Amino acid sequence: MGDRVRYEHDGAPTEEHPAVIKEVLPRDNYLIRRSTNLSRQSHVIASNLDQAVLVVSLMFPEIKLPFLDRILVTCEVYKVPVLIVLNKVDLYREEAPELVAAFRQIYEGAGYPVLETSARTGEGIDALRERCRDRINLFSGESGVGKSSVIKALDPSLDPKIGKISAAHLQGKHTTSLYEMYRLASGGFVIDTPGLRGFGLVDLEKEEISKYFPEMLAVMDDCRFVPCTHTHEPGCAVKAALEDGRISAERYNSYLGMLEEDSKFR
Repeated sequence: MGDRVRYEHDGAPTEEHPAVIKEVLPRDNYLIRRSTNLSRQSHVIASNLDQAVLVVSLMFPEIKLPFLDRILVTCEVYKVPVLIVLNKVDLYREEAPELVAAFRQIYEGAGYPVLETSARTGEGIDALRERCRDRINLFSGESGVGKSSVIKALDPSLDPKIGKISAAHLQGKHTTSLYEMYRLASGGFVIDTPGLRGFGLVDLEKEEISKYFPEMLAVMDDCRFVPCTHTHEPGCAVKAALEDGRISAERYNSYLGMLEEDSKFR
């Protein structure tokens, strides 16, 4: 979804006489995902994106940081700008404000913008609408984070499918099964994707992964050895930044997990 094409048709296209696609134009960027079922299959989620809006929640369902970090790495690889939307803040800000602060510290510290929203109360929706205006926006996230509810709040005229959380497992149920592209009344487009429960990396060598963690990229030139895996080598600038708090333990652990899981997705 999102490809631009050249087509030909005499007059206005109709169902009986559709236009004929003559050429698919080169993509500015795209987002691709490998299946996590040990197969070699992969697919392009969307292309020609101005922004990937990654919707997350800290609870209901509980956030899985390694999952988010794999998407962020993929966005870095394929040069897709990112906005992280922390949704459902009305549910946990008063009861667990330290969780919100910790999340913001991790990801703003890594260089990503974080916007707090509540689809239920409307908090942050106006700010998000401005961030999406006149852009092609991919909305993605785990099942149950409220992605479709946020899209509905952005433009009440839209009708994305909205599901409920499973009480048994506090996880989302798949409600969006197809990729849908909507025009926003305020300007721009939204691509609504099915809720994801896995995200395998594609076209990325193990030695390259650290380059797509912005906070690691900022210091790795100071490592004593090149190449450096940032795991056991002496004089590693990444490990030094980890020790003094410039790199979060959560993000570093995600990096280690990608090194271990890399062969699984190849």
